[in-house]
Amino acid sequence: MSIDVMHRPDLSRNERQILSLIRRRGPMPRAALAQATGLSPQAITNLTRKLIDHGFLDAGAVVRGKVGQPSTPLSLAPGGALFLGLKLGRRLVELALVDFVGQVKIHRQEIYSHPTPDRVLSFAKNGIATILGSIPQPARIAGLGIATPFRLWDWGAEMTGWHDFDLAARLAEDLPFPVFLENDASTACAAELIFGRSVLPRDFVHLYIAHFAGGGVVLDGRLRVGPRRNAGALGSMPVPGGHQLLDIASVSTLEDRLGRSLPPDDSGWQVPPDIEEQWVAESAEALAFVVLSAVALLDIPVAVIDGAIPQPTRRALADATRKALAHLPAAGIDRPQVIEGSLARSARILGAAALPLAHFFEPGGALT
Repeated sequence: MSIDVMHRPDLSRNERQILSLIRRRGPMPRAALAQATGLSPQAITNLTRKLIDHGFLDAGAVVRGKVGQPSTPLSLAPGGALFLGLKLGRRLVELALVDFVGQVKIHRQEIYSHPTPDRVLSFAKNGIATILGSIPQPARIAGLGIATPFRLWDWGAEMTGWHDFDLAARLAEDLPFPVFLENDASTACAAELIFGRSVLPRDFVHLYIAHFAGGGVVLDGRLRVGPRRNAGALGSMPVPGGHQLLDIASVSTLEDRLGRSLPPDDSGWQVPPDIEEQWVAESAEALAFVVLSAVALLDIPVAVIDGAIPQPTRRALADATRKALAHLPAAGIDRPQVIEGSLARSARILGAAALPLAHFFEPGGALT
């Protein structure tokens, strides 16, 4: 694939910190950046000038009429860098081009009965080639991130082709930029951390309800996956009754009760109220147990509940989890706040795109 590789400046930790602060707090004048970082005003001026020159920051209109000198808020430049995200799901594969502020610029998808390696590989290669040929500055693409469930071959005999198939390596063969791969539930957590609209603490757990329930954990402002990439695997956590969370709080469980599959979009979500209410109640009991267990282990103050489910269902699930949590014994620990996530079905594809963003532009150099 003939394309120039994006010029990726070797940003210092301070430059990355400036970008991260503006990403999470919105436009900031230099004085506020100096106060937040502890750097001198002159250092902030020099660093932000470099970031503007590289096209990563935009200077807004001068703000006058307040106490002190006029100030110029600095914001992220949407075209400063671009990122590709590929999300592999049980019935849907998605590819998106995401800009520097988290807006999806191009989106493609394909629905199937089940994913096969050849089909997903063909979809991704053709889609990436089309995107690269259709945008004015393809060299601004910093990388491709892939969000996928792990151990796909455990889903059934029709998925055995995924055993030992390295999707990231196969795609990297033809691409001029790096490829990153992470568990889809972890990327949903990463998306809330980087692109989410909620004001979150530096430590929280994230529960994502999709075909199977999954989760992620953020500690000290960074997504943590552990040496074997099992950290935050909340869907696998045991719950009362001899089950795991994914056995109860998953869309697949709801589909079993309905006797049919639900389509991969909110418009086709048609569930009889009594069936949904029972599923929500049972899921909330399991979620509350997992959340409180996470608090006991990690002293987490906030649990975020999101998912590939309609907003009213997500809200009902969060409300029911709060109520269930209030009835669990919690001697010696503080019950956490339970809030709704802000990204819903877009979380995993945005989280995939966040993988290369974090690698090149976050202070730690990576999410994990």
